[in-house]
Amino acid sequence: MQLYNKLSAIERAEMIDQAGEKRLTISFYQYHNIGNPQVFRDSLFIAWNDLGVLGRTYVSQEGINAQISVSALRFNEFKTHLDSITFLENVRLNIAVEQDNKSFLKLKVKVREKIVADGLEDKSFDVTDIGTHLKAKEFNEIIAQENTILVDMRNHYESEIGHFDGAITPDVDTFRDSLDIIEKDLKEHKEDKNLVMYCTGGIRCEKASAYYKHKGFKNVFQLEGGIIEYTRQVKEDNLENKFKGKNFVFDHRRSERISDDVISVCHQCGEANDDHVNCANEACHLLFIQCPSCQSKMDLCCSSECQEVNALPFEEQKELRRGKNESNKIFKKGRSEKLKFKA
Repeated sequence: MQLYNKLSAIERAEMIDQAGEKRLTISFYQYHNIGNPQVFRDSLFIAWNDLGVLGRTYVSQEGINAQISVSALRFNEFKTHLDSITFLENVRLNIAVEQDNKSFLKLKVKVREKIVADGLEDKSFDVTDIGTHLKAKEFNEIIAQENTILVDMRNHYESEIGHFDGAITPDVDTFRDSLDIIEKDLKEHKEDKNLVMYCTGGIRCEKASAYYKHKGFKNVFQLEGGIIEYTRQVKEDNLENKFKGKNFVFDHRRSERISDDVISVCHQCGEANDDHVNCANEACHLLFIQCPSCQSKMDLCCSSECQEVNALPFEEQKELRRGKNESNKIFKKGRSEKLKFKA
């Protein structure tokens, strides 16, 4: 019985090419009390591995958070499987705006303490006591009102390349950082303002809305399905698009374009650009914005130091990394003194 991925990304990419089938990139989540996350995780992996599902999924006692891809030809089989799980029957599936057959190259299903890392020790609030869901039309209407405060619940590197007009975009590295900051900054408006939140697919807002209701905010709203579902509804219902730029996504695509606006700049030269790359130096791997010209000039590296290391033979690079732990750079996305034009 196979319970873990056994194929490399290269092997999987070759299989995808050989299959020649269109794949759909999908995300979904559901808060639910799961009694034994490990047993649920194992059964999920077995079923999804048989269906050729790829991607990253977190399971915990509070529910499931999935970012995956599935063959379009097997989508109905996949949906039937989800519907056979009581708490996932008819769960909303966010279909990516832009598709890429290789958005994911491995199947990873992991048991975590929480499906969204929030850093909260407060277990007294009900995560299912959420705010009011808003569809795209309702969202456009409420954010136009003077008594509404619109908050982006994503991180700085996400909102930097795209956000809604007039939104507060906290300069934070993680979701857990934003919770207390927002409460502190908006504490005077707990009763007189509409607190409207949005994120990529809705999962962070779902928890945040329950948390802020617990903290005394009276009028709490969230964009249903996040930016992904908003974009679908805007196109389907011919609504005005209030989102400017790109939507950051957590797969190999890194982003999907929502509007033609480019609201950020290359972190190295300052030219208008919104293309994220990871530094080619494996000892760095910093996520930052780099225009095509700088990509060519810097060999996809964030600095001349990294460029020099990346030019060394592979074995020599490995030797330089030996015994050193610099993974903190990976999580300081877009933050480096070497990036001259980082906002």
